Amino acid sequence: MKIPRIAWAAYGFALLIILLDQATKAWVLGSADVSDVSMIPSGHRFAEIIPGIFQITMVRNTGVSFGLFGGGEARWALTVFSVLVSGFLVWWATRTDRRILITAIGLVIGGAIGNAIDRFQYGYVVDFLDFSGTGVFPWVFNVADAAITVGVILLFVDGFLSDRRRPAQVGAAPEKS
Repeated sequence: MKIPRIAWAAYGFALLIILLDQATKAWVLGSADVSDVSMIPSGHRFAEIIPGIFQITMVRNTGVSFGLFGGGEARWALTVFSVLVSGFLVWWATRTDRRILITAIGLVIGGAIGNAIDRFQYGYVVDFLDFSGTGVFPWVFNVADAAITVGVILLFVDGFLSDRRRPAQVGAAPEKS
């Protein structure tokens, strides 16, 4: 099967997100003064970047994006789910030619695989981008979570835009100008 060129864009976005996600997590984990990352306490603040607004805080997330549905027993189910969703999205990328959709697919694949790597390797996802000081956004997240969120938003945008571009249904009354 020949993979369409535009699908390779989705795979490129996914690879970029995986590399950026894993590099930033390695940086956070490597910033600790311990030889074993399991020794870093969850909630350990590494740096305050913008006082009262943004800090780097290590959090062990056993749930999905932004800590939803947390629980250690969900580790393998979430890992398998992430891989299955990614597999479906890899296939879907070969069936579309819309740029927004391709971008969305790539972002979600990259985020899902980035977090699956953590679950497999550590048993939890490494979250560290902490905007909880604002009081508006109480979650700590990572690059993968951000990519998934932006990807899902783009899926909605693509759905909205593609609905607007669809030709009128057969038998519908013509629009008056």
